Formats: sequence, structure tokens, C-alpha cells
Amino acid sequence: MQKKIDSGFGRNTTAAEVLAGIDLTGRVAIVTGGYSGIGLATTRALADAGAHVVVPARRPQLAGQALAGLPDVEIDELDLADLNSVAGLADRFLASGRELDILINAAGIMAAPLQRVGKGWESQFAVNHLGHFALTNRLWPALRAGSGARVVAFSSLGHRFGGIRWEDPHFDSGDYDKWIAYGQAKTANVLFAVHLDALGASSGVRAFALQPGTIDTGLVRHLEQSEMVALGWMNSDGTWAHPETMKTPEQGAATGLWAATSPQLDGRGGLYLEDVDVAGIVGPDDLLDAQVAGLATWAVDPQDAARLWDLSAELTGVNAFETD
Repeated sequence: MQKKIDSGFGRNTTAAEVLAGIDLTGRVAIVTGGYSGIGLATTRALADAGAHVVVPARRPQLAGQALAGLPDVEIDELDLADLNSVAGLADRFLASGRELDILINAAGIMAAPLQRVGKGWESQFAVNHLGHFALTNRLWPALRAGSGARVVAFSSLGHRFGGIRWEDPHFDSGDYDKWIAYGQAKTANVLFAVHLDALGASSGVRAFALQPGTIDTGLVRHLEQSEMVALGWMNSDGTWAHPETMKTPEQGAATGLWAATSPQLDGRGGLYLEDVDVAGIVGPDDLLDAQVAGLATWAVDPQDAARLWDLSAELTGVNAFETD
């Protein structure tokens, strides 16, 4: 199933083009990180298509400024590094009695210095994966009640940096590397979608992961300019070295919106998407070549997906699918 379906779209497709002719009136969506960068473009496109969009934010006042003037957008509070905050958001939403049709887990951090959050967890794994894992599980009753709900997990090309460090996911041994940690978290996003889809398909809930592309957003805030120059991303004058490979936020939002709404994906799930299509598998020799599209095999292994689910449930204490 992990191969292109010739969607008719491509890397330059915009959010508006994906949603052309799609009416989301009456649908409810939650978009984490929905007030900046790709997330803001996603929120705007969903609202323009008629959806009611809930945007949970760690900084609600900043979110309010960014989203001012958008129709039918609701702001709530959420800190993905704090499980009590995650539970509070979910409880408030469930108490409203609404169904949830679209959950887009777009918030994230990249290449952060070592920081411990929650129960001593490494921050990238905690924020990018565990917080979203707990949120999705707590919102499960509303997702299951929705009409063909979809869950979308934002991953990254960075998943190709490596898989899950099963024996030491939080780098307790002292060998922290911010890029290895980022790769683990982004692999976790894909494995999460694989297993959630396996668990939720019978209830009509499908899940997808995606790589949105390279976009100039605040995701690089933990990187010094000198490091980005050394990586070949940026010129010494502060301009991007390869602007032709970069997408606009509207182009970056397109794949996630396609995952969340497209009838082309009806009956499908557990897939990794790229450039508004299903991605293929990348060969081992091309894993670190950003110009070669595709998915690392370790990110779609169903046994690892189930193992990560169990580990995440143990760490967070949340599992909507737990049986007696």
C-alpha cells in the first residue's frame, strides 16, 4: 500500500487547490500548532472551507493575534509537554458533547538541546510524540463518534535519521544527540499513525502520517545561523542556500489537508504521505539524501508500531484501546 496513487497533485500544490470543491460546513477540526507556519495555513484553509477549527495553543494570547479575523476559529490552551494540560484540553472538548471529524497533530519542536519534561522524558520525544499520543487517546470518544474521522500526524524527512531507541528512548545514558532524538520522534509519529489506523479502522477512524516539505518556519529556532550554514541550508549572508527546494506555508499545508479530507484516501489508512500523494519506500543508500523522496522501512514496521504504542501507553498512562 505504501506506493504512489497518482493523486494528480504534487509538491507545488497549495492548500486551496487541495480543498477546492470540498465543503467542510458542520465539521469540527482540532489543529495543534495551528497558529503559526504550516499550522496557521492549515487552520486558515479549514476555516475557509467551512470547518469549525479548535486551535490549542501554549500561548493563547499569541494565537489570538495570529488568528484574528478568521471565521469560526476557537482557541484553547495546551502544553504538549504537560499531561495535565493535555487531559484538561481533552476533557473540555469532550464536555462540549461535540464529535471530532479531523485531528491534525502539527505542533512540534526540532533539534532542541537536551531538556527533561514530564516524568523526565526527553523533550522532542515527549512533545512531538507522547503529548499527541495522549491527546489522541483522550479524544478517542469524540473521534469514534465522528463520521469517518481522520487523524493526521506531522512527521518529517528527519524520520530517516533513525528508528526508536528501545533500550534508552530518553537518552538517560548521556549520549544525547539532538538530530538522533529528532529522528526518533519523527519515526514515532509515523509508527503512531500505523498502529492507530490498525486499531481505529473498524470504528471508521483512519490515520495518516506525512512529510510536509521544507518550509521557512519557526521550527529552526533552536539552530544557530552558523550551524545552518555548515549544514548547507543557508548562505553566510542569512539567505537560504536552496530556495527552489522550499515550499510556501500554503504548499506545506497541502499534504496534511489532503490526508484529512480527500476522498482519494477513502478506505485507506496507516500510510505515510509526501507531496500530496502516498510516498514510496526509500532505499538504504538514499536515506540521507534530502532530494530523494520516500519512507524508511523502520517507520512502517507493524510490530514496532504496536511495540511503540504499548510503550507510549505505559509512559503516559493513557490507552483508549486497553482491554481488561
